[in-house]
Amino acid sequence: MTQIVVLPHVELCPDGALIDARPGESICQNLLENGIAIEHACEMSCACTTCHVIVREGFGALEASDEVEDDLLDKAWGLEPNSRLSCQAIVTDTPLVIEIPRYSINMAKEGKR
Repeated sequence: MTQIVVLPHVELCPDGALIDARPGESICQNLLENGIAIEHACEMSCACTTCHVIVREGFGALEASDEVEDDLLDKAWGLEPNSRLSCQAIVTDTPLVIEIPRYSINMAKEGKR
C-alpha cells in the first residue's frame, strides 16, 4: 500500500485526508473507496473533466497522460502543469499529495443546490 494525502477541500474533505491507496487502481477509485466523493460524471471513462485533480507531490511517478486525457484537461477549470484526470492516473508505490480543485466544469451536481 501507498498513501495519498488529500489536501483540504471545502465540500469533499474539509480537514483533508490521508488514505491508504491500492497501487494499480486510479486515484479516482482510491478516493471513492475511501469515502471521498470526487465527481466522476462519465463514470471514469475519460469523457469529461469532473474528476480533475492537481498532483502536488509524486506527479513524476505517474505514467504520462495520453492525448485523449490531455485534450480533455484543456477544458478543466483551474488547469495546472501537474493536473491529471483522477480516473486515468494510476497509483504506483510512490506516495501522492493531491488537491481537488474547488470547482469543476460540471455546473450542476446531483443532490447539490
